Amino acid sequence: MLAVLGFAMIFVFMFLIMTRRMSALIALMLIPVLFALIGGFSSDLGAMMLEGVQKLAPTGIMLTFAILYFGIMIDSGLFDPVISRLLKIVKGDPLKIVVGTAILALLVSLDGDGTTTYMITISAMLPLYTYLGMSPLILAGVVMLGSGVMNIIPWGGPTARVMSALSLDASQVFTPLIPAMIGGAAWVIFAAYLLGKKERNRLGIIQLETFALGNSPIDELAVAAMDSMHYKRPKLLLVNFVLTVILMVCLIKEVMPLPILFMIAFAIAVMINYPNLEQQKERIASHAGNVLAVVSLVFAAGIFTGILSGTKMVDSMANGLVSLIPDALGPHLPIITALISMPFTFFMSNDAFYFGVLPILSKAAASYGISAAEMGRASLIGQPVHLLSPLVASTYLLVGMAKVDFGDHQRFTLKWAIGTSLFMLLVAIITGVVPL
Repeated sequence: MLAVLGFAMIFVFMFLIMTRRMSALIALMLIPVLFALIGGFSSDLGAMMLEGVQKLAPTGIMLTFAILYFGIMIDSGLFDPVISRLLKIVKGDPLKIVVGTAILALLVSLDGDGTTTYMITISAMLPLYTYLGMSPLILAGVVMLGSGVMNIIPWGGPTARVMSALSLDASQVFTPLIPAMIGGAAWVIFAAYLLGKKERNRLGIIQLETFALGNSPIDELAVAAMDSMHYKRPKLLLVNFVLTVILMVCLIKEVMPLPILFMIAFAIAVMINYPNLEQQKERIASHAGNVLAVVSLVFAAGIFTGILSGTKMVDSMANGLVSLIPDALGPHLPIITALISMPFTFFMSNDAFYFGVLPILSKAAASYGISAAEMGRASLIGQPVHLLSPLVASTYLLVGMAKVDFGDHQRFTLKWAIGTSLFMLLVAIITGVVPL
């Protein structure tokens, strides 16, 4: 009975958010409450929900201050020299431009926000593509591939959902995946090289100076950035860079819990760059929307996972699922999860997959001695494909800014996205973080 109730809850949850009848935030809170009441768990409902929220509090804190920290770094201009240098290096060579696009997208994606990545990268590179007559599909595709790889950082949405759904921390999910992420980044640069080489063969190398119709792309970019100069901090570039490097080293070495590291780093960053109280308020307020959108989902997921586990629904569902899996395939659930994460996260939202499907698969895998961390890592492999889904709102921003058709973008990028996921899976298998 509990298994039937649990599967019905997952189905209703996925149906409502996929058909846009209810937002993920509201569905995560109301649907499990409704089914818990149907199952007769009203007396223990509050305790279950509170326990789930408490377990996810550290994740919510980490995400809050990670988004704020990288927001301050972008505001202060930490990445501006990289953009400027890339534009000067690539000049009129299509091959260098596409590879430069990939590198820029990978770097800017460190903030974990696809919207920010698309806005910065497309704004910087589109003038060059337009001047040289290069395909904007390549621009949109390469930027999305880079964002897809970097989307698995702990303060990005998917990894936060995995940590929330399986009650794990970043050291269990993300840190072991760093080699796979590096491999994915290398694949993106390799794909950019191949695409750039085709464009170079088609167009040749063009001198930007031959364009006499007004300003150069670099000049246009400079003019467009003038309105943000009041909060740029070019004199503090080295300080911000050193601070970010120290933060990354501390994160990898786990010097302190991740939430504490980001809290301290943010406090230092905002004091150094914006010592004036009004400036601090302005910068924090400018990133409040990103913080609220992500962190509210995390705490709402606490209710969902708290009820799912407190009522023992997930245990009954896992037992039912285990009985359907042939013994020969059970030990290979991590590989199966990695492969199905590509189509599943394409046809359904991350919320539906990570909060609805992954906990069931993880419970089933536990019967074969496979840890939740291994399943969580495997489930993130499909993220480069996920970003092509029509359910991803930021993708519409990407195709709109790049001025390409959504369907054309999907057809052009899909094979490269699948290749990225498969290469990441290969590296993950070789390093042993996703067992065969």
